[in-house]
Amino acid sequence: MRICILSYRSYTYSGGQGVYLRYLSRAFRDMGHKVDIVSGPPYPELDEGVKLIKLPSLDLYTMSSVRRLFINPRKLDSRPDVVEWLGTMTGYFSEPLAFGMRAYNLLRYSQQKYDVIHDNQTMSYGVLKLRELGYPVVETIHHPVTIDRDLAMKSASLKNKLGYMRWYSFVDMQMKVARQLSHVITVSEMAKEHIADVFKIPPERLHVIYNGIDTAEFSPSDKVTRLENRLLAVISRDTAVKGLKYLLEALAILHQKHNLELVVVGSTMGDGVTEKRIHNLGLDHHVSFTDQIDTQELVNQYRQATITVVPSIYEGFGLPAAEAMACGSPVVCTTAGALPEVVGDAGVMVPPADVKALANAIESLMENPDRRNNLAHMGRQRIAEKFNWQTTAKQTLATYTEAIELQKP
Repeated sequence: MRICILSYRSYTYSGGQGVYLRYLSRAFRDMGHKVDIVSGPPYPELDEGVKLIKLPSLDLYTMSSVRRLFINPRKLDSRPDVVEWLGTMTGYFSEPLAFGMRAYNLLRYSQQKYDVIHDNQTMSYGVLKLRELGYPVVETIHHPVTIDRDLAMKSASLKNKLGYMRWYSFVDMQMKVARQLSHVITVSEMAKEHIADVFKIPPERLHVIYNGIDTAEFSPSDKVTRLENRLLAVISRDTAVKGLKYLLEALAILHQKHNLELVVVGSTMGDGVTEKRIHNLGLDHHVSFTDQIDTQELVNQYRQATITVVPSIYEGFGLPAAEAMACGSPVVCTTAGALPEVVGDAGVMVPPADVKALANAIESLMENPDRRNNLAHMGRQRIAEKFNWQTTAKQTLATYTEAIELQKP
């Protein structure tokens, strides 16, 4: 099968979209299929035999506000560029819309033809136009961004609410596009339930296909010493949905009795709010951030952690929890979203946004090495048995086949 996967952003690290692209495309390649990835920046790390077609954007969020404002007009030499720049400068998140336009222009004139187009959560109008070219289109929605929007709005000041309303307006486009697609993949039963409810998509169009974990790469190692006082949290970015503020407040409680350090794989929002919270809690010397580490370093972080904590308010799947379990790290997580589906009885779960319960769960494991070891063994076994990319790829191919058959005249 000739497969084209679209992804407007393919962040490689910390459980980002690039992880999904890399391992799914690798599994397809190993099964003998031809896979091309069309991606905007940041670009994914892919395996040999999988072709990356780079679709450059203006990548405005890597620029300062001054550079964005006074951008060289020569860079605005296409309609997608103008749409991306104008949207960003007026407070809209226009990357998905512009990427869809670029992808349509690329594939419209491409000599390479595909059996199926698989869109990875872009859901822009350009994706619908690809269907007009005769391509069967399959969509993956990892989780409804409406949840991120609602949490951001809830915690924002009145002044910032208007900004969030404008920025998250792209969600309206995504909902309109998703409703018109015949085959939508999502990564958990909980995500399916939310998407059916919020996006108003009939449940029969939604196909639950769990993510896999490469248990050869994400694995324990006798050569790496597991530390006795390190907590690990793996996020892509410190957005409200990831619940980092609750972990920081729990750490402040624990710090009264335990000398713990917290390593966060991910980045802050850059507005100084998290840094101020860390300082006010007296945790300046106990919290560190590391961003854009490669897979091997991420694995080492899981191997060294005493406990991996997932304090999320919502997770469509919960890849960091699964990766930690595969590496033999005990997990404390919330009951939010799909985390109970992933973790099962192989971790300690607490209600989301409950700081005291989170601190108590961490402390109970810190004081019980035998239980940590038991959970580590159970977690590794659960991931190996239930979540692998070969199964994910086979089920995804079956969905492709259904979409292709439906598209035939």
